[in-house]
Amino acid sequence: MWTLVCVGAGCGHKPAPEATPAIPPTLPLPTTGLAAQQVLLLPLTLVAAEDSLHWEAKLGDRRAALARADSLIGEMLQARAPEVTWVLPSEVRRAAHHAPGIAPDPEQLGTAVLRVPELTMIPDPLRGQVRTLAALAGGGGGRFVLIPAALIYRRAPAGATHPATPPTGLAELSLVLADVRTGQIAWRTTATGEGDDPWISLTHAMKNVTPGLP
Repeated sequence: MWTLVCVGAGCGHKPAPEATPAIPPTLPLPTTGLAAQQVLLLPLTLVAAEDSLHWEAKLGDRRAALARADSLIGEMLQARAPEVTWVLPSEVRRAAHHAPGIAPDPEQLGTAVLRVPELTMIPDPLRGQVRTLAALAGGGGGRFVLIPAALIYRRAPAGATHPATPPTGLAELSLVLADVRTGQIAWRTTATGEGDDPWISLTHAMKNVTPGLP
């Protein structure tokens, strides 16, 4: 008679499920250090969502999604960080429109590269383009620029355990604060927020990056 011998501690057991990756904490925007200063807010150029969310209709086309995200980000910053003088994306676009041949197109900037966490400086030629826009839109009066590098919507980890319910999305907004003159990145974070709608998720992400208010 042959006897089967089980070798290894895991024999006969199902493999343990993979642990859900932890969501990194959102670092608050350092508004105290920016108080009474003018800060340029650049337009967002990258928005994407996982197919599993089925948010195509909610987001609309790319241009509409970018415009709505810009508006929401600007409104939230003005309402929750009024101590800062924000130069909004609409003002940046207007200034660029009035300086053809001098100003770069704000909608075509390569700001999405700044979502790479290893970057500590705005690379050229983006650095020069940002400096030009700051001079035109802000009159050269602001030292810092806040750059939304990317807005990515993923399926929230908790939603994966309840496939019968509508998927909950996790907004991941990559934000970079940089010195306009030197291009040095002074602060960065990925603001996160959950919701069953892209704009609710983004609202929660903006509340997380500007805490202390309802």
